[in-house]
Amino acid sequence: MKIALAGNPNSGKTTLFNAITGRIERVGNWPGVTIEKKEGPVKKNLAGGKTNIVVVDLPGTYSMSPFTQEEDITRSFIKYEKPDVIINIVDATNLSRSLFFTTQLLELGIPVIVALNKSDLNRKKGTVINVQALSERLKCPVIETIATSGRNNGLKELISTALKIRGTKQEAPFVGKVANSNDKSEIEAVDRQRFEFVKSVVSEVEIKKHDDNRLSRQDAADRIIAHRWLGIPIFAVVMWGVFSISQAYLGPFLADIFVGWIDAFHAWVEGILGEGVSPVLRSILLDGIIGGVGAVVGFLPLIMVLFFLLALLEDCGYMARVAVVMDRFLKKVGLSGKSIIPIIIGTGCAVPGVMATRTIKNDRQRRTTAMLTPFMPCGAKLPVIALFSGVFFNDSPWVGTLMYFVAVALIIAGALIIVRITGERNAKTYFIMELPEYRFPSLKRAAISMLSRGKAFIIRAGTIILLCNVVVNLMQSFDWSLHVVEEGAENTSILASIASPFAVLLIPLGFGAWQLAAAAITGFIAKENVVGTLAVVYSITNFIDTEEFELVGGATNVAGVMGLTSVAALAYLMFNLFTTPCFAAIGAMRAEMENKKWFWGGIAFQLCIGYTVAFITYQFGTLFTTGAFGTAFLPGLAVVIIMMSVIAYFAGKGEQKAAVKATLRA
Repeated sequence: MKIALAGNPNSGKTTLFNAITGRIERVGNWPGVTIEKKEGPVKKNLAGGKTNIVVVDLPGTYSMSPFTQEEDITRSFIKYEKPDVIINIVDATNLSRSLFFTTQLLELGIPVIVALNKSDLNRKKGTVINVQALSERLKCPVIETIATSGRNNGLKELISTALKIRGTKQEAPFVGKVANSNDKSEIEAVDRQRFEFVKSVVSEVEIKKHDDNRLSRQDAADRIIAHRWLGIPIFAVVMWGVFSISQAYLGPFLADIFVGWIDAFHAWVEGILGEGVSPVLRSILLDGIIGGVGAVVGFLPLIMVLFFLLALLEDCGYMARVAVVMDRFLKKVGLSGKSIIPIIIGTGCAVPGVMATRTIKNDRQRRTTAMLTPFMPCGAKLPVIALFSGVFFNDSPWVGTLMYFVAVALIIAGALIIVRITGERNAKTYFIMELPEYRFPSLKRAAISMLSRGKAFIIRAGTIILLCNVVVNLMQSFDWSLHVVEEGAENTSILASIASPFAVLLIPLGFGAWQLAAAAITGFIAKENVVGTLAVVYSITNFIDTEEFELVGGATNVAGVMGLTSVAALAYLMFNLFTTPCFAAIGAMRAEMENKKWFWGGIAFQLCIGYTVAFITYQFGTLFTTGAFGTAFLPGLAVVIIMMSVIAYFAGKGEQKAAVKATLRA
């Protein structure tokens, strides 16, 4: 048996799916979070022990008319795969909006159950919905549900009702027939009739004890939090607080405990190996596997605290307000209002962030967003931020906060450049999103989200990062003749010979050592590799042991080993964050862009941006702190000028194209 979950965005559909199946899918307060249909079996305790009931979570949609890709997926699945039952998730706090889609589902000839979700919020506001009367008007079962509650949530009744009505015929309360589907006036007339029907139903079944015209506390809060100007500094303060807790206070405290366990394991393995083991094998196990992977995993507590706090912000409804605040800026630089959704999703992982761009209809805006979304610091970049913040900047929260705002600035600047390159300035888009109500965030949901992301991080550490660190260790241990490299002669290793040519290009950025170049190269495989590779090439088993690497004068022994100034460290951090993303994100970019020129142009653009930002940071930062430019200023300036000239050339071509289009329109 197959059950389809269908409903408007922000109706609690995916939360209900997670509660029914026990799975952990991403939940968000905006459209486009569920981009593809997702399947899962109903939990046995809800299905009466049956194991053949599958639930399909369809993308949120407002209508069966396929205006967006999400709506097309939903419409195609229902029309061609014909589920046995449709559970229509209806937001009880916004009945009039939700029932328009309900009337369309009831016309399809498939049994429908209405899950009246968020009923608990209605009770708090004093709103009462006559469930029996609503069921009679819609001529289908209506069941109150609370997807966020573990008890008395209506889910068992929902599934049992689905089993009962399977194969039955329901009479549609309203049938909107259109003689000619291409006749816009006929369609609009039917939609007006549909709205009138919904309006009459709502007036009969809904009793509100509050005045809709009265300014609520939610609206009063939005006038400040989502204010067009105040929203930005408020966001900055919030992010500062998040990074203070995760990177300076609670995160390091938990990390010290966690690192102690890693050190104990390292010492235990070292004791087992003894002195008779091959030095190469010893190096691979202790430095490559335990040291490299341990250096990355050692930051797990800091990252999980950050994930937990971001999940709380999203669950309470704040991140949806951030989307509204940023929307007006993105549209002015030529992006879609919907671009904010992939950008925010990209803070968790760039891959789903890039995939979320498929909800944008305009090809240029979709491809531009896919190209720029990886600039956002994702979970894989957080260990790099945490490392350099702790080693060079005394765990200052401004470092992590700055990286987010630099990313936003680069996205805006990049969008302006790409608009000029493509010559498309007049594409207007509209971003309509219903803001969720503020609510006290669920600690349980935040914990589940944190554990889910933490699990993905550990899996990467145990697979891609482990393999990469072993390869790096082997390449550092042998020369091209496969002779073991003697201590002090690391420059003759395979790794050094491969990384050295790239290191020359990085001298104007302040980090021309082959070890740093090697770490940056492995970062293209997975950004966490930057930390792991640095641990391997410098033979540092622990980056965050506060006893061994006590902060002195804003730097540590680790900083001395790397040979970086604070300014060069900041440049290196930005280079790794704002150049081309990991291979997985690159693959997602290629799939979503659907154009080779855009794809390779995007890769080149990201490399140019990362190099230029790092150059400016190092050279002008050095000028500000020492009174003179840094090493190789002129060669670096020449490289930047060449890159910017190429971009300017294509921008000029785009301007000519735009002028020709304007002339033709005139």
